[in-house]
Amino acid sequence: MTELVETKGLTKAFGEVRAVDDLTVSIPEGAIGLVGPNGAGKTTFLRLLLGLLRPSQGTGRVLGYGIEDGIPVRERTGYMPEHDCLLTDMTGIGLVSYMGRVSGLDPGTAMSRAHDVLQFVGVDEERYRKIAEFSTGMRQKVKLAQAMVHDPQLYIFDEPTTGLDPRGRSEMLGLVGKIAGSGGRNVILSSHLLPDVESICKYVVILDGGHQIAAGPLAKLLTGAQDRLRIDVRGDRGAFLAALQEAGVDSEAGPTGIHVARKEGVESDVFRAAKASGTEVRYMGVEIRSLEELFLELVERNAGGR
Repeated sequence: MTELVETKGLTKAFGEVRAVDDLTVSIPEGAIGLVGPNGAGKTTFLRLLLGLLRPSQGTGRVLGYGIEDGIPVRERTGYMPEHDCLLTDMTGIGLVSYMGRVSGLDPGTAMSRAHDVLQFVGVDEERYRKIAEFSTGMRQKVKLAQAMVHDPQLYIFDEPTTGLDPRGRSEMLGLVGKIAGSGGRNVILSSHLLPDVESICKYVVILDGGHQIAAGPLAKLLTGAQDRLRIDVRGDRGAFLAALQEAGVDSEAGPTGIHVARKEGVESDVFRAAKASGTEVRYMGVEIRSLEELFLELVERNAGGR
């Protein structure tokens, strides 16, 4: 499998703060989700990949190109930053065609592509108005269009639904999903809205404190360990767990439920513990969790290990 991003010992320090700390990752091609709590280092990591920041230590490659000279990477990448970065005195069509020229397109091609991508994102007659007059939703669409205009190999979306109402968020996710589903396109979607990532991405990287705490195919991560069962109960969970442990069942409580080791007869032990504790078993089976549940479990575990 071809690697989209590879880093070794990548570090970025701002004074005493290490926003990215000795990060070694290997990320495959495809639709990639980048998630983590505020301050996890997501935006700093993306800026390092684009060569917009210089690493304090370590190395990295994107699409096979070293990040030390960010120009070859940026030529092949469409970047939609989180914060507003538009030249508001320009019209929508003027800005997007200008960004096409900055990316190396000739004037005619840049203008033609600008019309195409603005139509794709849903900016029609408004394209001739100044961006200063645009709503938040329209500005986000223009940001997406300028990232698309040069037909890049890699799209990087940093919090693309920021500030959008539910309808605007749904429209933006639909556009990002279309890009991710098209052939030959790679997407890195960085978001604190975990359902957004879960709806689009097949592979997830989870950062916390500048470190990678998990990475892998989303379906595999959400399935969890095959040697343990997840138990959900109605009633006093603590009493149920105590009854399990008193019966000698290898069990522990976690953010996503109570987990027990698989062994012959464990199902009978579970129901006996439920009866003894006055609780009701609502689910017993393999661990199937949401990305949010997985995220909370991993961050809690990482905080406990510091």
